Amino acid sequence: MSALKIGLTANTLEPALNGGILDGIGIYTQALQSRLPALGIAPQAMSFPTRAVPAQRLQAMAMPRSYPAQLVLSMFGAAVRPPDSAALVHVTDYRCIRMTCPVVATLHDAIPLRYPQWASTRLRALKNALMRHAARYADKIIAVSEAAVPELIEYFGVQQDRIAVVPNGVEAAWLQPADAQAVAAMQESAGLRPGYFLFVGTLQPRKNVGRLIQAYRTLPASTREQRQLVLVGRSGWSCDDDIAAIRQAQHDGYDVVWLNDLKGQEKLRLVYAGAGALVFPSLHEGYGIPILEAFGCGIPVACSNVSSMPEVAGNAAIEFDPLDVEAIAAAMRDAVADNEENRARIALGRQRAAALSWDNTARLTAAVYRELV
Repeated sequence: MSALKIGLTANTLEPALNGGILDGIGIYTQALQSRLPALGIAPQAMSFPTRAVPAQRLQAMAMPRSYPAQLVLSMFGAAVRPPDSAALVHVTDYRCIRMTCPVVATLHDAIPLRYPQWASTRLRALKNALMRHAARYADKIIAVSEAAVPELIEYFGVQQDRIAVVPNGVEAAWLQPADAQAVAAMQESAGLRPGYFLFVGTLQPRKNVGRLIQAYRTLPASTREQRQLVLVGRSGWSCDDDIAAIRQAQHDGYDVVWLNDLKGQEKLRLVYAGAGALVFPSLHEGYGIPILEAFGCGIPVACSNVSSMPEVAGNAAIEFDPLDVEAIAAAMRDAVADNEENRARIALGRQRAAALSWDNTARLTAAVYRELV
Protein backbone atom coordinates (compact mmCIF):
# COMPACT_ATOMS: atom_id res chain seq x y z
CA MET A 1 0.00 0.00 0.00
CA SER A 2 1.39 3.40 -0.98
CA ALA A 3 1.82 6.09 1.66
CA LEU A 4 -0.95 8.63 2.16
CA LYS A 5 0.35 12.00 0.95
CA ILE A 6 -0.54 15.07 2.98
CA GLY A 7 0.50 18.69 3.01
CA LEU A 8 1.80 19.97 6.36
CA THR A 9 2.17 23.69 7.05
CA ALA A 10 5.71 24.50 8.11
CA ASN A 11 6.12 28.26 8.56
CA THR A 12 7.03 27.69 12.20
CA LEU A 13 9.94 25.47 11.10
CA GLU A 14 11.52 27.95 8.69
CA PRO A 15 14.90 29.18 10.05
CA ALA A 16 14.53 32.43 8.12
CA LEU A 17 11.30 33.09 10.02
CA ASN A 18 11.88 31.66 13.50
CA GLY A 19 15.47 32.70 14.13
CA GLY A 20 16.44 29.11 14.79
CA ILE A 21 14.17 28.80 17.84
CA LEU A 22 11.09 26.59 17.76
CA ASP A 23 8.01 27.71 19.67
CA GLY A 24 5.38 25.27 20.92
CA ILE A 25 3.67 25.05 17.52
CA GLY A 26 7.02 24.50 15.87
CA ILE A 27 7.83 21.62 18.20
CA TYR A 28 4.40 20.14 17.49
CA THR A 29 4.82 20.47 13.72
CA GLN A 30 8.31 19.00 13.74
CA ALA A 31 7.15 16.04 15.84
CA LEU A 32 4.42 15.20 13.35
CA GLN A 33 6.72 15.66 10.38
CA SER A 34 9.24 13.18 11.82
CA ARG A 35 6.78 10.52 12.99
CA LEU A 36 4.04 10.34 10.38
CA PRO A 37 6.16 8.43 7.83
CA ALA A 38 6.34 5.42 10.18
CA LEU A 39 2.52 5.36 10.08
CA GLY A 40 2.22 5.25 6.31
CA ILE A 41 1.82 9.01 5.95
CA ALA A 42 4.07 11.02 3.62
CA PRO A 43 4.05 14.68 4.74
CA GLN A 44 5.04 17.41 2.30
CA ALA A 45 6.10 20.58 4.13
CA MET A 46 4.51 23.74 2.74
CA SER A 47 5.15 27.33 3.80
CA PHE A 48 3.74 30.74 2.98
CA PRO A 49 6.24 33.28 1.67
CA THR A 50 6.35 36.71 3.29
CA ARG A 51 7.57 40.10 2.16
CA ALA A 52 10.74 39.63 4.22
CA VAL A 53 11.20 35.96 3.29
CA PRO A 54 10.29 35.26 -0.34
CA ALA A 55 9.69 31.81 -1.77
CA GLN A 56 13.31 31.17 -2.74
CA ARG A 57 14.44 31.50 0.88
CA LEU A 58 11.97 28.92 2.21
CA GLN A 59 13.08 25.37 2.92
CA ALA A 60 9.60 23.90 2.38
CA MET A 61 7.51 23.94 -0.77
CA ALA A 62 6.35 27.52 -1.18
CA MET A 63 2.67 28.36 -1.38
CA PRO A 64 1.79 30.53 -4.39
CA ARG A 65 1.07 33.65 -2.32
CA SER A 66 1.52 35.05 1.16
CA TYR A 67 -0.99 33.95 3.76
CA PRO A 68 -2.89 37.29 3.93
CA ALA A 69 -3.18 37.45 0.14
CA GLN A 70 -4.34 33.87 -0.13
CA LEU A 71 -6.82 34.27 2.72
CA VAL A 72 -8.45 37.21 0.93
CA LEU A 73 -8.76 35.09 -2.20
CA SER A 74 -10.22 32.27 -0.09
CA MET A 75 -12.99 34.60 1.00
CA PHE A 76 -13.91 35.05 -2.64
CA GLY A 77 -13.98 31.29 -3.25
CA ALA A 78 -10.49 30.75 -4.67
CA ALA A 79 -9.00 27.43 -3.56
CA VAL A 80 -5.36 26.26 -3.63
CA ARG A 81 -4.44 22.88 -5.04
CA PRO A 82 -2.48 20.83 -2.47
CA PRO A 83 1.23 20.13 -3.04
CA ASP A 84 2.33 16.95 -4.81
CA SER A 85 -1.23 15.60 -5.22
CA ALA A 86 -1.70 15.40 -1.46
CA ALA A 87 -4.96 13.85 -0.27
CA LEU A 88 -5.40 16.49 2.43
CA VAL A 89 -3.62 19.38 4.13
CA HIS A 90 -2.96 19.69 7.85
CA VAL A 91 -2.67 23.28 9.08
CA THR A 92 -0.79 23.33 12.38
CA ASP A 93 -0.44 27.07 12.90
CA TYR A 94 -3.85 28.73 12.31
CA ARG A 95 -2.96 29.74 8.71
CA CYS A 96 -6.00 28.02 7.28
CA ILE A 97 -7.12 28.74 3.70
CA ARG A 98 -9.55 27.27 1.21
CA MET A 99 -8.04 24.17 -0.44
CA THR A 100 -9.25 21.84 -3.20
CA CYS A 101 -8.83 18.92 -0.77
CA PRO A 102 -9.96 18.21 2.81
CA VAL A 103 -8.29 20.37 5.47
CA VAL A 104 -7.41 19.44 9.05
CA ALA A 105 -6.55 22.37 11.34
CA THR A 106 -5.03 22.23 14.79
CA LEU A 107 -6.39 25.11 16.87
CA HIS A 108 -4.15 25.10 19.92
CA ASP A 109 -6.22 27.61 21.86
CA ALA A 110 -8.48 30.65 21.48
CA ILE A 111 -6.30 32.97 23.53
CA PRO A 112 -6.17 35.89 21.03
CA LEU A 113 -9.96 35.83 20.80
CA ARG A 114 -10.84 35.18 24.43
CA TYR A 115 -8.10 37.37 25.92
CA PRO A 116 -7.35 40.08 23.33
CA GLN A 117 -5.48 42.07 25.98
CA TRP A 118 -2.77 39.37 25.90
CA ALA A 119 -2.21 39.70 22.16
CA SER A 120 -0.39 42.33 20.17
CA THR A 121 -2.46 45.45 19.56
CA ARG A 122 -1.11 45.78 16.01
CA LEU A 123 -4.02 44.98 13.67
CA ARG A 124 -5.56 42.94 16.51
CA ALA A 125 -9.19 43.28 15.42
CA LEU A 126 -8.39 42.39 11.82
CA LYS A 127 -6.22 39.41 12.77
CA ASN A 128 -8.86 38.05 15.13
CA ALA A 129 -11.57 38.38 12.50
CA LEU A 130 -9.39 36.58 9.97
CA MET A 131 -8.60 33.83 12.47
CA ARG A 132 -12.30 33.20 13.06
CA HIS A 133 -12.93 33.19 9.34
CA ALA A 134 -10.05 30.87 8.56
CA ALA A 135 -11.34 28.18 10.93
CA ARG A 136 -14.32 27.75 8.62
CA TYR A 137 -12.13 26.21 5.92
CA ALA A 138 -11.22 23.18 8.06
CA ASP A 139 -13.18 19.98 7.61
CA LYS A 140 -11.86 18.67 10.92
CA ILE A 141 -10.45 20.53 13.93
CA ILE A 142 -7.85 19.07 16.27
CA ALA A 143 -7.88 20.37 19.84
CA VAL A 144 -4.81 19.59 21.95
CA SER A 145 -6.76 19.28 25.21
CA GLU A 146 -10.29 18.68 26.45
CA ALA A 147 -10.09 22.03 28.22
CA ALA A 148 -9.68 23.80 24.88
CA VAL A 149 -12.83 22.34 23.32
CA PRO A 150 -15.42 24.72 24.87
CA GLU A 151 -13.24 27.69 23.85
CA LEU A 152 -13.00 26.53 20.26
CA ILE A 153 -16.75 26.07 20.10
CA GLU A 154 -17.46 29.48 21.59
CA TYR A 155 -14.80 31.65 19.97
CA PHE A 156 -14.27 29.94 16.61
CA GLY A 157 -17.89 28.89 16.12
CA VAL A 158 -16.84 25.28 15.54
CA GLN A 159 -19.39 22.48 15.91
CA GLN A 160 -18.35 19.89 18.49
CA ASP A 161 -18.70 17.00 16.03
CA ARG A 162 -15.94 18.60 13.93
CA ILE A 163 -13.47 18.46 16.84
CA ALA A 164 -11.10 15.62 17.72
CA VAL A 165 -8.95 15.85 20.86
CA VAL A 166 -5.34 14.80 20.27
CA PRO A 167 -2.99 15.65 23.15
CA ASN A 168 0.51 16.97 22.62
CA GLY A 169 3.49 14.88 23.57
CA VAL A 170 7.13 14.83 24.54
CA GLU A 171 10.20 13.33 22.90
CA ALA A 172 11.38 9.96 24.24
CA ALA A 173 14.82 11.53 24.76
CA TRP A 174 13.41 13.56 27.65
CA LEU A 175 12.96 10.36 29.64
CA GLN A 176 16.61 9.37 29.22
CA PRO A 177 19.17 10.48 31.83
CA ALA A 178 21.13 13.51 30.67
CA ASP A 179 24.90 13.26 30.53
CA ALA A 180 26.19 14.52 33.87
CA GLN A 181 29.28 16.15 32.38
CA ALA A 182 27.19 17.94 29.76
CA VAL A 183 24.81 19.19 32.47
CA ALA A 184 27.74 20.47 34.54
CA ALA A 185 29.27 22.19 31.51
CA MET A 186 25.97 23.89 30.72
CA GLN A 187 25.63 25.11 34.28
CA GLU A 188 29.16 26.48 34.34
CA SER A 189 28.75 28.31 31.05
CA ALA A 190 25.42 29.86 32.11
CA GLY A 191 26.32 30.60 35.72
CA LEU A 192 23.81 28.12 37.15
CA ARG A 193 23.93 26.25 40.45
CA PRO A 194 22.18 22.85 40.65
CA GLY A 195 18.70 22.72 42.14
CA TYR A 196 17.31 26.00 40.80
CA PHE A 197 13.67 26.90 40.26
CA LEU A 198 13.06 26.80 36.51
CA PHE A 199 10.58 28.57 34.27
CA VAL A 200 10.37 27.86 30.53
CA GLY A 201 8.34 29.98 28.10
CA THR A 202 8.32 33.11 25.98
CA LEU A 203 7.98 36.24 28.08
CA GLN A 204 4.49 37.60 27.45
CA PRO A 205 1.60 38.72 29.70
CA ARG A 206 -0.18 35.38 30.09
CA LYS A 207 3.00 33.63 31.24
CA ASN A 208 2.70 35.51 34.55
CA VAL A 209 6.44 35.95 35.03
CA GLY A 210 5.98 39.08 37.11
CA ARG A 211 4.12 37.22 39.87
CA LEU A 212 6.65 34.40 39.71
CA ILE A 213 9.45 36.86 40.43
CA GLN A 214 7.42 38.40 43.24
CA ALA A 215 6.90 34.94 44.73
CA TYR A 216 10.60 34.15 44.53
CA ARG A 217 11.45 37.39 46.31
CA THR A 218 9.20 36.40 49.23
CA LEU A 219 10.90 33.05 49.78
CA PRO A 220 13.07 32.66 52.90
CA ALA A 221 16.63 33.84 52.40
CA SER A 222 17.89 30.34 53.19
CA THR A 223 15.87 28.93 50.27
CA ARG A 224 17.01 31.62 47.86
CA GLU A 225 20.64 31.11 48.87
CA GLN A 226 20.32 27.48 47.82
CA ARG A 227 18.17 27.98 44.73
CA GLN A 228 18.33 30.47 41.91
CA LEU A 229 15.35 31.41 39.79
CA VAL A 230 16.20 30.56 36.19
CA LEU A 231 13.98 31.88 33.39
CA VAL A 232 14.40 30.33 29.93
CA GLY A 233 12.67 32.04 27.02
CA ARG A 234 13.02 34.84 24.57
CA SER A 235 11.21 38.15 24.91
CA GLY A 236 7.75 38.26 23.39
CA TRP A 237 5.00 40.82 23.02
CA SER A 238 4.44 43.36 25.81
CA CYS A 239 7.12 41.96 28.11
CA ASP A 240 8.73 45.26 29.15
CA ASP A 241 7.33 44.93 32.68
CA ASP A 242 8.70 41.39 32.97
CA ILE A 243 12.15 42.45 31.80
CA ALA A 244 12.06 45.38 34.24
CA ALA A 245 11.11 42.99 37.06
CA ILE A 246 14.03 40.72 36.15
CA ARG A 247 16.50 43.61 36.08
CA GLN A 248 15.15 45.06 39.34
CA ALA A 249 15.42 41.70 41.11
CA GLN A 250 19.00 41.34 39.90
CA HIS A 251 19.79 44.92 40.98
CA ASP A 252 18.35 44.18 44.42
CA GLY A 253 20.67 41.20 44.85
CA TYR A 254 18.29 38.35 44.01
CA ASP A 255 19.86 35.51 42.03
CA VAL A 256 17.55 35.62 39.01
CA VAL A 257 19.04 34.35 35.75
CA TRP A 258 17.42 34.98 32.37
CA LEU A 259 18.55 32.74 29.50
CA ASN A 260 16.95 34.53 26.56
CA ASP A 261 18.93 33.00 23.70
CA LEU A 262 19.06 29.29 24.49
CA LYS A 263 18.75 27.39 21.21
CA GLY A 264 18.10 23.71 20.68
CA GLN A 265 16.13 21.07 22.54
CA GLU A 266 19.27 19.29 23.76
CA LYS A 267 20.56 22.40 25.52
CA LEU A 268 17.12 22.96 26.99
CA ARG A 269 17.04 19.37 28.27
CA LEU A 270 20.37 19.96 30.03
CA VAL A 271 18.91 22.99 31.78
CA TYR A 272 15.88 20.96 32.90
CA ALA A 273 18.15 18.19 34.17
CA GLY A 274 19.91 20.54 36.57
CA ALA A 275 16.73 22.06 38.00
CA GLY A 276 15.22 21.38 41.39
CA ALA A 277 11.68 22.05 40.16
CA LEU A 278 9.75 23.55 37.25
CA VAL A 279 7.42 26.40 38.20
CA PHE A 280 4.83 27.07 35.49
CA PRO A 281 2.51 29.91 36.58
CA SER A 282 0.71 30.66 33.29
CA LEU A 283 -2.66 32.35 33.41
CA HIS A 284 -3.84 30.29 30.45
CA GLU A 285 -2.45 27.53 28.23
CA GLY A 286 -3.87 25.55 25.33
CA TYR A 287 -1.67 22.71 26.61
CA GLY A 288 1.61 23.30 28.46
CA ILE A 289 4.43 21.22 26.97
CA PRO A 290 7.02 22.31 29.60
CA ILE A 291 5.04 20.33 32.19
CA LEU A 292 5.60 17.13 30.21
CA GLU A 293 9.24 17.99 29.56
CA ALA A 294 9.86 18.39 33.29
CA PHE A 295 8.01 15.13 34.01
CA GLY A 296 10.25 13.34 31.54
CA CYS A 297 13.36 14.74 33.21
CA GLY A 298 12.15 13.52 36.59
CA ILE A 299 11.92 16.90 38.33
CA PRO A 300 8.99 18.08 40.47
CA VAL A 301 6.45 20.43 38.88
CA ALA A 302 4.38 23.23 40.37
CA CYS A 303 1.84 24.65 37.92
CA SER A 304 -1.30 26.76 37.68
CA ASN A 305 -4.65 25.19 38.45
CA VAL A 306 -6.42 26.76 35.44
CA SER A 307 -7.24 25.94 31.79
CA SER A 308 -5.47 22.85 30.44
CA MET A 309 -2.67 22.56 32.99
CA PRO A 310 -4.40 20.28 35.53
CA GLU A 311 -5.42 18.04 32.62
CA VAL A 312 -1.83 17.79 31.41
CA ALA A 313 -0.41 17.35 34.91
CA GLY A 314 -2.81 14.55 35.80
CA ASN A 315 -2.35 14.85 39.60
CA ALA A 316 1.42 14.61 39.23
CA ALA A 317 2.06 18.31 39.96
CA ILE A 318 1.53 20.73 42.82
CA GLU A 319 -1.18 23.12 41.64
CA PHE A 320 -1.72 26.72 42.69
CA ASP A 321 -3.81 29.80 41.96
CA PRO A 322 -1.66 31.80 39.49
CA LEU A 323 -3.12 35.10 40.71
CA ASP A 324 -1.99 34.48 44.30
CA VAL A 325 1.68 35.31 44.88
CA GLU A 326 1.67 33.65 48.29
CA ALA A 327 0.22 30.47 46.79
CA ILE A 328 2.93 30.43 44.11
CA ALA A 329 5.62 30.84 46.78
CA ALA A 330 4.13 28.07 48.91
CA ALA A 331 4.03 25.74 45.90
CA MET A 332 7.68 26.55 45.15
CA ARG A 333 8.68 25.60 48.68
CA ASP A 334 6.64 22.40 48.53
CA ALA A 335 8.04 21.42 45.13
CA VAL A 336 11.62 21.24 46.40
CA ALA A 337 10.81 19.48 49.68
CA ASP A 338 12.51 16.14 50.17
CA ASN A 339 9.51 13.97 51.03
CA GLU A 340 7.50 10.97 49.89
CA GLU A 341 4.79 13.10 48.30
CA ASN A 342 7.25 14.64 45.87
CA ARG A 343 8.86 11.31 45.08
CA ALA A 344 5.42 9.90 44.27
CA ARG A 345 4.65 12.89 42.05
CA ILE A 346 7.94 12.47 40.18
CA ALA A 347 7.20 8.80 39.52
CA LEU A 348 3.66 9.59 38.33
CA GLY A 349 4.99 12.41 36.17
CA ARG A 350 7.41 10.11 34.40
CA GLN A 351 4.56 7.71 33.72
CA ARG A 352 2.55 10.54 32.15
CA ALA A 353 5.50 11.66 30.02
CA ALA A 354 5.94 8.09 28.77
CA ALA A 355 2.23 7.74 27.92
CA LEU A 356 1.83 11.20 26.37
CA SER A 357 4.50 10.75 23.71
CA TRP A 358 4.75 12.34 20.29
CA ASP A 359 4.33 8.82 18.89
CA ASN A 360 0.89 8.76 20.50
CA THR A 361 0.11 12.20 19.07
CA ALA A 362 1.11 11.12 15.56
CA ARG A 363 -0.91 7.90 15.78
CA LEU A 364 -4.09 9.71 16.82
CA THR A 365 -3.49 12.42 14.20
CA ALA A 366 -3.11 9.81 11.44
CA ALA A 367 -6.46 8.38 12.51
CA VAL A 368 -8.06 11.79 12.00
CA TYR A 369 -6.61 11.97 8.47
CA ARG A 370 -7.98 8.56 7.57
CA GLU A 371 -11.47 9.61 8.61
CA LEU A 372 -11.41 12.17 5.78
CA VAL A 373 -9.85 10.21 2.90
